[in-house]
Amino acid sequence: MKLKICGMKNENNILDVAELNPGYMGFIFYEKSPRYFNTTIPELPESIKKIGVFVNATFDFIRGKIEKHDLQGVQLHGDETPELCKSLKDLDIIVIKVFSIKNQFNFKVLEPFEDVCDYYLFDTKGKEPGGNGYTFNWNVLKKYPSIKPYFLSGGIGPKEMDALLLFLKRPESEFCAAIDLNSKFETAAGLKNTTKLKTFQQKLIDTNYLR
Repeated sequence: MKLKICGMKNENNILDVAELNPGYMGFIFYEKSPRYFNTTIPELPESIKKIGVFVNATFDFIRGKIEKHDLQGVQLHGDETPELCKSLKDLDIIVIKVFSIKNQFNFKVLEPFEDVCDYYLFDTKGKEPGGNGYTFNWNVLKKYPSIKPYFLSGGIGPKEMDALLLFLKRPESEFCAAIDLNSKFETAAGLKNTTKLKTFQQKLIDTNYLR
């Protein structure tokens, strides 16, 4: 399992977080987000995959950001179609399709995406496409019908560590490939507290969940 640190914005902060060597770092290309990224990504280690986050963007817009920022993957937070996912996957990048959950979820909506994305990301259903700052009911994932790996997202922070460790011991976590961290580690929108991140990361290393 890996960590994804999302909503990066400030260059110095990006470099500080990169020293933790998370598996993924996310950059949000959605203008309505307080974490909207509109500058240049500094050079990062090759071990960190740069993921662009989009909401109902066109193929051309997404491809432009991939080329400009040398993104290794995209995270699709809107109502993107399986056809768009397939077109992006044909660019030989990682495609992560997001689905929002609260207390229940119809897993049949995943079926058209099974062959056209690399990962699912399960986030908390709220007013905004992402970054709502609270967790969904992880028990919903007991009915997860797929073997496709997924990212667990939505309001995960230091206070959720005990619940997260319990979740990771359960069968439904078998296909959890990454934990997505964002607002619960911020001092301001897009500005991460690296001390809190390092403590969280070390706990997962110590319990043998991070690799």
